[in-house]
Amino acid sequence: MIPVLVFDIETIPDVAGLRALQEHPATTSDAEVAAAAFAARRERTGSDFLPHHLHRVAAISCVFRDDEGFRVRSLGTLEEAEPKLIHDFFRIIDRYTPQLVSWNGSGFDLPVLHYRAMIHGVTASRYWEMGDEDRDFKWNNYLSRYHTRHMDLMDLLALYTGRANAPLDDLAKLCGFPGKLGVDGSQVWTLFSEGRLKEIRDYCETDVVNTYLVYCRFLLMRGVMTKESYEEEVALVRSSLAELDAPHWKEYLAAW
Repeated sequence: MIPVLVFDIETIPDVAGLRALQEHPATTSDAEVAAAAFAARRERTGSDFLPHHLHRVAAISCVFRDDEGFRVRSLGTLEEAEPKLIHDFFRIIDRYTPQLVSWNGSGFDLPVLHYRAMIHGVTASRYWEMGDEDRDFKWNNYLSRYHTRHMDLMDLLALYTGRANAPLDDLAKLCGFPGKLGVDGSQVWTLFSEGRLKEIRDYCETDVVNTYLVYCRFLLMRGVMTKESYEEEVALVRSSLAELDAPHWKEYLAAW
């Protein structure tokens, strides 16, 4: 089978970038720099959601499904810096050329990863292939909106119409999956500021499992999976998670 890589990122304000672009006294704390950026953005747009290029990647979590089974994990360690996480993500693509699956990956995750990879000088040649070296990528690559090497399920299910977008949490729960477990993206900066990166990674991991389960339901709807193969795949996810000892998976399975 073609390997499937489901991914999700969690981000925080790029405080170093904000300091480089704006004038702040040397005594200004990171929290104050971020708060000023949020306030300016809110005044300008009505939302404190910063532009994509001012996000810093705090966590990248992945589901990897291939002939060897189902795995879920966050890239890197709690101590490793952003460039290493981004390098590891694109290295997986370079090595396996997987089917990428995301929820709003085209609208958020991948643009952020593009900017951060550029800022840090991370090479991602296979990901950026558009047919110059591999002719197959001319007709199906990771970058063109209507190609399928990257499948943004939110974008596709809404038929590329933003007003029809659905939240992953809602759709997962409507399909009978657990959805989010008490944490959402709006809390990530607060958690990070409190030194709770492990909780951010745990939350991100549950999101990619939700996305994979919704992806399986999508394959059932398309007829790519039969009812039997779909049920077998869902059972594999359950049994694989049951083998993991981390508390967030026990909570996830209990909610399921």
